[in-house]
Amino acid sequence: MKEKHYLTPLLEPRSVGIIGASEREASLGSVLMRNMLEAGYKGKLFAINPKHEKVHGVACYKSVEDVPQRLDLVVMAIRAEKTPALMEACGRAGVKAVILLSGGFSESGARGALLERQVVEAAHRHRIRLLGPNCLGVMRPQLGVNATFAHASALKGSIGLISQSGALCAAILDWAKPNNVGFSTVVSLGSSSDIDFGEVLEYMISDPRTESIFLYVEGIRDARRFMSALRGAARVKPVLLVKAGRHPGASRAILSHSGAPMGEDAVFDAALRRAGVIRLYNMGQLFAAANALFSHFRPRGNRLAIITNGGGPGVMAADRAADIGIPLAEFAESTVEKLNACLPSGWSHGNPVDILGDAGPERYRAALKAVLEGPNVDGVLVMLTPQAVTDPSGVADVVIELEKTADKPVLVCWMGEELVAEARAKFSAAGIPHFRTPEPAVELFSHISAYYQNQKLLMQTPSSLSHLPPPSIESARLVIEMALSERRKKLNEMESKALLAAFRIPIAQTVVARSAAEAMVLSAEIGLPVVMKIDSPNIVHKSEVGGVRLNIRSLAAVRSTYQEILDEVKRVQPEAVINGIAIEPMIQKRNGRELVVSVRRDPVFGPAITFGEGGNLVEENRDVAVALPPLNSFLVKDMIRSTRISTRLGEFRNMPAVDMNALELVLLRISEMVCELPWITAMEINPLIVDENGVVAVDANISVENVSPTADRYDHVAIHPYPSHLISTWTVPDGTTVTIRPIKPEDAELEVDFVRRLSAETKYYRFMNTMRELPPAMVARLTQIDYDREMAFVATLEADGVENEIGVCRYAVNPDGESCEFAVVVADDWQHRGLARKLMGVLIETARSRGIQYMNGVFLANNERMLKFVQKLGFVLSNDPEDSSVKLGILALQD
Repeated sequence: MKEKHYLTPLLEPRSVGIIGASEREASLGSVLMRNMLEAGYKGKLFAINPKHEKVHGVACYKSVEDVPQRLDLVVMAIRAEKTPALMEACGRAGVKAVILLSGGFSESGARGALLERQVVEAAHRHRIRLLGPNCLGVMRPQLGVNATFAHASALKGSIGLISQSGALCAAILDWAKPNNVGFSTVVSLGSSSDIDFGEVLEYMISDPRTESIFLYVEGIRDARRFMSALRGAARVKPVLLVKAGRHPGASRAILSHSGAPMGEDAVFDAALRRAGVIRLYNMGQLFAAANALFSHFRPRGNRLAIITNGGGPGVMAADRAADIGIPLAEFAESTVEKLNACLPSGWSHGNPVDILGDAGPERYRAALKAVLEGPNVDGVLVMLTPQAVTDPSGVADVVIELEKTADKPVLVCWMGEELVAEARAKFSAAGIPHFRTPEPAVELFSHISAYYQNQKLLMQTPSSLSHLPPPSIESARLVIEMALSERRKKLNEMESKALLAAFRIPIAQTVVARSAAEAMVLSAEIGLPVVMKIDSPNIVHKSEVGGVRLNIRSLAAVRSTYQEILDEVKRVQPEAVINGIAIEPMIQKRNGRELVVSVRRDPVFGPAITFGEGGNLVEENRDVAVALPPLNSFLVKDMIRSTRISTRLGEFRNMPAVDMNALELVLLRISEMVCELPWITAMEINPLIVDENGVVAVDANISVENVSPTADRYDHVAIHPYPSHLISTWTVPDGTTVTIRPIKPEDAELEVDFVRRLSAETKYYRFMNTMRELPPAMVARLTQIDYDREMAFVATLEADGVENEIGVCRYAVNPDGESCEFAVVVADDWQHRGLARKLMGVLIETARSRGIQYMNGVFLANNERMLKFVQKLGFVLSNDPEDSSVKLGILALQD
């Protein structure tokens, strides 16, 4: 039995009531009634208004409590001050979902905020799900639902649209209909006082009518749920997003519009890349992408080929491709041979393929066929300018014919207007994306092909660094607790480096001198030459206040430099508290490159890691990469590769390549540090010097603050890291030690081998078939899990250095967020030895600690052994009313 999503009453309502229904021209109640009737709603529609007996021919009731049946959905089209009492009435009437269209709530001031709290409290008290307030409503064209006050209806289609702006929804709908773009679902969130992006995204993941998802975002309230749902959706469907408020002025406008919190745009961009989402930047790109997706435009890479009958337009397209990082395809020798055979000798002999101004339909046909068949091409842009002998419509017919059987995307740019109008109409009818100028055509290919690269980032579920020496988390915590107990939020350099050392990051050892004499003694112990730096909680960039001296080679110079630094800092920043002078060895790396690694706490997504070129000009240097923790090797490599400094990390100007393994390990350790230490609010290692022999952190600044403990130790990060604290061992009565740990992406081969070794009977009871091999997509789904939404434990044995899987159990949280569904399977030779019970015990305790209320299971009715097993665990069994071959089980996890 497939469990219905808890938002089904909102998005698939069988009965709808409209409070405020009216026939008054241009009123919300009138538009709503007319929209529902014209959409052909297939359920039962009820008008609710004490002033009328009928509205648009529909019987009208004085109150929602007078309606002769329980309503799935109520749409309120009334003034804000009346909504709290009406929400209470909906609760008494057993309404399941409410759409609140009106404004006048939090966005209007203190009185409106109070009204909104009252409405939300009443909805929660009666277990009503609330959409809005201040929203456009919901459309489900295939179900005849148009519960909006938009003047444009939507065509039936496969795009799911979620927007925080009702006005934008209306504009998109107005554009979509004449362009033949259809929607499966349109949801306007408004102020999101209850239902937010994450929940609607989760619904669209399993909605068979939705094949791709568009989002318009202004701000995010629950980053963890947003990221979790976004990653889940992008695994199975293309997700495209437009975010407003990329700059501070726009962010302030959004805060007054929706009240949604805004973070830094670079961090938001990093989150989208990590989630496998395609980011668009304006409505033109959104409309173009809608057309492309509606036409099932699916690139598989980003190498673009350009075919043109004019050199200038081809160069324009190539320039735009270079601007946005789209590589032009390098043709294979076989492709060049085909082009040589079918084109005049004067063709460009490269990409763009200039087939000359006298090209007719057959020359276009031959060139396009040769390029599409090329092994190094992921997509083709065909361009045409109307010249004296050009046949725009004839060439269009050729492109349409070849596109039908092409396994690569084809998009076109027919420049001009009057002479190419007929060709453009043909492309529209054929569903081929077409443009008037080359730049937006290349941008579309870039945005949709970004799906290819982002899917690689999406599939990265970083595991622990358990194969390396573990960090000393406890000692790091003690350093932080000492500083906070002294009411300090900035760690001094020694403390900052102590944290780095606790996480195995190489540091330049630092000591602090509080007099010139002590400075000389410490310098002699460290060994000359030394670096001397001011130690002050008020100064982050020490060199800017004259607080740094390098390469001090004598003790006499140490003595004089001590006083020089103090005098200069007091002159420049007299109010600064000075603890002393930090002394450390002078790090002299002839081939060293100076880098910076920093961490900052984004108000929406939590810790974000930044990497780039270091040194004194780091504040002016915008060449940085931003990523959300947790990281793994693939993500770290992608992060480094996306900066310009990466080109100088290899062999450069007679310098050998740096030790990339050491650099990558530092970034992995920083990721581990910010995941394990929620107190950290900011960090900067500058410079981090790397050369061919390794890496060392020369200077470090860390800021911390008190945090309240939560049940989820990783509550401060937007993406749940590998839960290494859940690794345990179990000793079998015969003395065998079994490791029980959360599953990792690296376990793919382990999982495949485990399933391969299962008996046909065990496979049947677990998978309902006896397949020999797990399909690759299923392997990825089973091993690349979102630890926030699901959990899987594998039981393993190690023999001769090889790990073997002997059992696995897992749960997935249901859409209601309160229950989960579980599965367990044990290798045949380990059955009847207590392993299944041990695995289930670990799984149940993990689910219970996460606050999950119930664990559900679906079992074959003839699997008597499993039925007895779950009953012993406390599951209550019942018959499935829709399928007599299975039984349902439920276990209460909380008291």
